[in-house]
Amino acid sequence: MTENITSQTEEFLESIYRLQERDGVAKTSNLVRMLRVAPGTVTNTVERLEKRGLITHETYKGVKLSEEGITIALAVLRKHRLSERLLTDVLRMDWDQVHEAACRLEHGITDEVAQNIENVLEGPQTCPHGNPIPPIHGGIAEERTPMLLELKPGEAGIATRITDEGNKTLQRLEMLGLRLGVSVEVVRRDSREGTVTVRIDGTEHVLGPKIASVIRVKRLGEDSHAGQEVEEWTAKTEE
Repeated sequence: MTENITSQTEEFLESIYRLQERDGVAKTSNLVRMLRVAPGTVTNTVERLEKRGLITHETYKGVKLSEEGITIALAVLRKHRLSERLLTDVLRMDWDQVHEAACRLEHGITDEVAQNIENVLEGPQTCPHGNPIPPIHGGIAEERTPMLLELKPGEAGIATRITDEGNKTLQRLEMLGLRLGVSVEVVRRDSREGTVTVRIDGTEHVLGPKIASVIRVKRLGEDSHAGQEVEEWTAKTEE
């Protein structure tokens, strides 16, 4: 693995991975918002990381990770999501509080400590928000379940994954009673406003497109693999 990777570089590569996973590419404007830094900082960092061979950048299109960049990003993501599990499962922190804490912990955890956490927790497959934990040997399998926003009126699904781990989003979902494993039915959609009305535990709620797009569901009546694509992110593990 590349030498002298700073915590700032790790955070940058992890953010690119998250955006690339969601959108297929990480646009610099989205990196600015996600990292909460100045546009010039993102521009300079992109240039530096491209020279190091960790990313590729196409003008007006965005940034993608190289194979080496994916290796580093997945290693950081593994530590982040294991830290989240430790905080919820052992320290009993609420799921809406662990993301920011894990962002600080992930850069100080060694691979050995991460493996010990995984062993103690008996090999969790996902973080508290349903997102997959990369294995120690590298790579990750992303199950391409549909967004709640994609369901048609009358369709229902079980919430399996929340892709935005920010505390405001999770607190909003908590208020709605929407946690992993909860059934949610789409009642109607407003194409003009982009909103979707859902029924959760007998109560209707109107969700905006932003929050409805971060909720991934398994359609009711669909078996564990039917109609779902599993995308494999592979990365070489250095000896």
